[in-house]
Amino acid sequence: MLIQKIVELKEKLFVQAGLVEEMVAKSIQVLVEKKESIAKEVIEKYEPKVNELEIEIEEDAINLIALYQPEASYLRTIVMIIKINNDLERIGDHAVNVAEKALNLISKPLTKLLIDIPRMAERSCEMLKESLNAFAKNDTELAVEVCKNDSEVDLFLEQITEELLTYAVNDSAIIDRVLELILIARNLERVADLATNIAEDTIFASEGGIIKHHKRNEQNKK
Repeated sequence: MLIQKIVELKEKLFVQAGLVEEMVAKSIQVLVEKKESIAKEVIEKYEPKVNELEIEIEEDAINLIALYQPEASYLRTIVMIIKINNDLERIGDHAVNVAEKALNLISKPLTKLLIDIPRMAERSCEMLKESLNAFAKNDTELAVEVCKNDSEVDLFLEQITEELLTYAVNDSAIIDRVLELILIARNLERVADLATNIAEDTIFASEGGIIKHHKRNEQNKK
């Protein structure tokens, strides 16, 4: 009975994940295609659904713990579901932030061609999908790869910020647009961070080991 309840809880979590993935993709679509309607869809349609699901999943998970008092392995899985659920909701919040800032840029000319930010968004979304696949398949090797890839997105943020600030120094009239784009990049970097959290939690649920702050490799070398 407990196993079936956990399966059902995971299914809800994957519905939540699908919604959040769409939110991130659509928020960047607002920036690239300059479509206000897509921003409203992210903010008014997707976010309420994600918030509602987050509450429902958390309540269901807590009820499972209270009713079944699961043994260690099942308990770790349920706790991980609660943590991933929270991370997914936060990713949804970051997608809303991106959509709102992209909305502010719709009527303004771009400071530069949008190449790196969409690539950064794509990589962050890939990390999210990979972390969720790792969780679904209990694939700790894939989870470790996700953790390693976090530095790639960090590098994107560093390069984008440096380049945009160079534009701002040369033209003070575009400072507001530069800041909006930098904040978009920072939100995407947070998406990647949260995807990494999910990967770390997958390893915890499988092995019972904590690898926060990417300490796994260092621990293995000792």
